[in-house]
Amino acid sequence: MDVNPLLLLCAAHSFGFALFHLGFWRQFDWPRTLQDTTGPNRAIIQIANLQLVWVFTGVGLLCLLYPAELVATPLGRAVMAGMAVFWIIRVAAQLIWLRIDHPLVHALTALFAAGALLFAWPLLHG
Repeated sequence: MDVNPLLLLCAAHSFGFALFHLGFWRQFDWPRTLQDTTGPNRAIIQIANLQLVWVFTGVGLLCLLYPAELVATPLGRAVMAGMAVFWIIRVAAQLIWLRIDHPLVHALTALFAAGALLFAWPLLHG
């Protein structure tokens, strides 16, 4: 399997965020800290987080298992573009709803922007 080094970085980025999101239950003390919201909100937050873990894991696997297809086929390039836009939207959402002046928040914003660049790079230079 000949994996493009850039796609290895995309895979590592995706797997890193999958692991990060798996840690939310412990990091944010879920579901105890979600008790102040409604049952549906509690469920939606945890379900959405679990689905993000699945998406990040799937994208990471695609980067490892189908590197040539991701950069050379219309469908693969659409997946890469979709992930670049995903991270651009995430940066925008961060700036709109999580305006906290904290080094960790700034580091996460930088990692989101890095994801946009990583997934867009093969589209612009491939």
